[in-house]
Amino acid sequence: MSGKHYAVIGHPIGHTMSPFIHKRLFELAGVEADYTQLDIFPEKLGEEYKSVLSALDGYNVTIPHKQSIIPYLDSLDEKARLCGSVNTVRNGEDGSRGFTTDPDGFIRATEAAGITLGGRIVILGCGGAARSIAFELARRGLELEFAVRPQSVGKAGLLCLNITRKLPDAVVSFGLINQIIGMVDLLINTTPVGMYPNVDAQPVNRCAIGRCAAVFDAVYNPLETALVRQAKANGSLAVGGMSMLVWQAAEAQRHWNGSEFAKEDIEKLCVLASRELANR
Repeated sequence: MSGKHYAVIGHPIGHTMSPFIHKRLFELAGVEADYTQLDIFPEKLGEEYKSVLSALDGYNVTIPHKQSIIPYLDSLDEKARLCGSVNTVRNGEDGSRGFTTDPDGFIRATEAAGITLGGRIVILGCGGAARSIAFELARRGLELEFAVRPQSVGKAGLLCLNITRKLPDAVVSFGLINQIIGMVDLLINTTPVGMYPNVDAQPVNRCAIGRCAAVFDAVYNPLETALVRQAKANGSLAVGGMSMLVWQAAEAQRHWNGSEFAKEDIEKLCVLASRELANR
């Protein structure tokens, strides 16, 4: 077959939006390529890496392989090393190189929404998305607070410790999600609260949302969550997770082929991807 060959790997993988998004990004960039999805059981990763993955021009990585793929790669970029996580791999003359494009997707999404990164930043949750965003913000010298449920306090403490071990100058702290007081310059939701089908749920109360100058919600289904709608109704800047999802895919294409995309094209693709998600 002519052209280049890419894929997304994970388990399970049937829900992924990656083929839909990347095929349209290839069209926008004028790159002749195909893109498929590969459901790989965790115990089969090494075998599939040797027989299938190493023959591709590149691939995306999702749960549960973001950490377990690392030992098979020849090198990692700085952000992937910091996070200890990979979601994009490029195969080339320099071997297989791992990247994490989630932080870049977040930065591009907030920039496109006109959100300035600075001041008091509160991250709701302490999972994988929170981790990748936090490392990027801490790397930029920004102070962070994690707000979590009582059962996640231990995990949040370990994440703060991990960040300060790798970035000794980082200033990070954590507390309970129902005890956020005072003004917040940027509230970042990385929890699944508000995700379809529970579209009326919000991770914090209206009073807390009303004290936020800007809001980013990593949830991308629906396109506009109850949190984003409430923030906009308050006059705050707000953006949902579909923008981050599409921008991180665009960053993967930059690593693969040097492709660059206009803000307007990404915004249109966000709407198309949201419609596709709704149809499913």
